Amino acid sequence: INSIIYDFNLPSKFPNDVMIETEKLSEKISEKEINNRKDLRHLDSFTIDPDDAKDFDDALSIEKVEGFYNIGIHIADVSHFLNNRTQINNEAEKRATSIYLVDRTIPMLPEKLSNNLCSLKPNVDRLTFSVLIKMDEKFKISSSWVGRTIIHSKKRFTYEDAQESIDNSNGLFHEKLNMLNEVAKHIRKKRFDSGSFNFRSNEVKFKLDKEKKPIGVYKKVRKDTHKLVEEYMLLANKIVAEFIINHEKKHNKTFPFVYRIHEDPEQQKISELKNYIEQYGYSINSNEKNLAVSLNDLMKKIKGKPEESSIEKFAIRSMSKAKYSTNKEKHFGLSFRHYTHFTSPIRRYPDVMVHRLLEFYLNKENSVNRDQFEEKCRHSSEMEGLAAQAERASIKYMQVKYMYDHQDQNFLGVISGVTDWGIYVE
Repeated sequence: INSIIYDFNLPSKFPNDVMIETEKLSEKISEKEINNRKDLRHLDSFTIDPDDAKDFDDALSIEKVEGFYNIGIHIADVSHFLNNRTQINNEAEKRATSIYLVDRTIPMLPEKLSNNLCSLKPNVDRLTFSVLIKMDEKFKISSSWVGRTIIHSKKRFTYEDAQESIDNSNGLFHEKLNMLNEVAKHIRKKRFDSGSFNFRSNEVKFKLDKEKKPIGVYKKVRKDTHKLVEEYMLLANKIVAEFIINHEKKHNKTFPFVYRIHEDPEQQKISELKNYIEQYGYSINSNEKNLAVSLNDLMKKIKGKPEESSIEKFAIRSMSKAKYSTNKEKHFGLSFRHYTHFTSPIRRYPDVMVHRLLEFYLNKENSVNRDQFEEKCRHSSEMEGLAAQAERASIKYMQVKYMYDHQDQNFLGVISGVTDWGIYVE
């Protein structure tokens, strides 16, 4: 793992000046700061995260009032702690993302920020940026609000805790969890009906012993609670992007912003995919308008078949790579006209930029330098790609390490690829 860190030129520790600056940050929230925000501490907000999570980026809240669902998506306000001129900001911008290797995390922010000051821990006041949504009983959004807030999370759920609460309808906030789940299922269905992709890539997870040696390999199981959180994060990102578009229309001028865009796949790659799946007896409609719906139909047809994994991988490889940009282009995979990244500022620098720009425009400040932000978008996209490669390298390493102790055992495998130099077996 150390050699992977070295190969990818990943940082191993924070520079001294960053640590000195971090130590000086205060946890105290001033009355002036509270008065500048919408106070949502009365809401029953809570976080849902993996069992081993130490930083909590997002919290949710829901209430049903006079036939309307009032949904709150509350995101840690990281930008409050680092303005453009700080060393912490410079280092975060350089790193652009946290990197999750199998046995360790290389964080974007120092621990005092990521695991403490910014983390939406239970039973403490925390500064947030919230998206508040009013939705009718037919799950249609009637209004939304975006702005700076302060919350007081009432509970920290793990995905398993929250799932148990939903399944058994008991425990703290089980009614609210069930309500959030019911609404999320409707939002999800609507999203897929509109042509959003439903690729189920299998995430490989490891059980490590005390020496960080792999003693088990398993596939991450996605439960309702995982899908629930994902749905509200997608919705918040979409609403924030639309908020900026509407802000532009209202003021009849351009406000440069950071979008997450996903371009249409190249026709040549779609032709290759068509040829590949024809050998299995499948076809897709490569017409641009119907492609997304056609790909989703294909995913349904191959579910549970031996060729599922192979076709899914080929389909994913046929797609363009999503990236950050100041251009207002669509997100093909999600079938959203406008989309951004707003929900993970503890681990992604573009989200910090989005928060900063939002505050700027909400305070009625003038426009910013678009070229500067485009350059930062390009850097963030590059660093995201580098992080993904390093993460994959650490997974491959752990897979080999695990198999090394099982050399005399037989395993059931699927040939997932054939090349002129050999075969790939999964």
